[in-house]
Amino acid sequence: MVELLNPEFERRGSSKSASAFRTISEVASELKIPQHVLRFWEGKFTQISPLKRGGGRRYYRPEDIELLRRISALLYEEGYTIMGVQKLLRNGNGGKKARSSESIEKPIPHSGIDPEKRAALRSILLELEDLRNTLHKLQG
Repeated sequence: MVELLNPEFERRGSSKSASAFRTISEVASELKIPQHVLRFWEGKFTQISPLKRGGGRRYYRPEDIELLRRISALLYEEGYTIMGVQKLLRNGNGGKKARSSESIEKPIPHSGIDPEKRAALRSILLELEDLRNTLHKLQG
């Protein structure tokens, strides 16, 4: 059975089992991805669905963490765009390399920007695009 450990218990120096749920701060620390990027990805990738408890606290299952790890690798190591990763996951190919260039966005060249900064910039860009689309809808 998967366990939710009490944060007080955790502070006393125990380590969680591999099947234990993790908080967003633990996942962010383990994957070296900022918490706001994890929250952003939840909106972009419907496959990410952490358990939400009272007060909106998120608890990630081991399979959620593996999916986040794969998304991170596709975005930051393999150079896919968010839309490209979405297509891979929709086609059930998110756990493997793409078989061919079948309508998946080509990886973008790395610019030498720190992956964490790139994720933050990509997050900001997508938020701006969403705002622009909302403005266009409001204008008629």
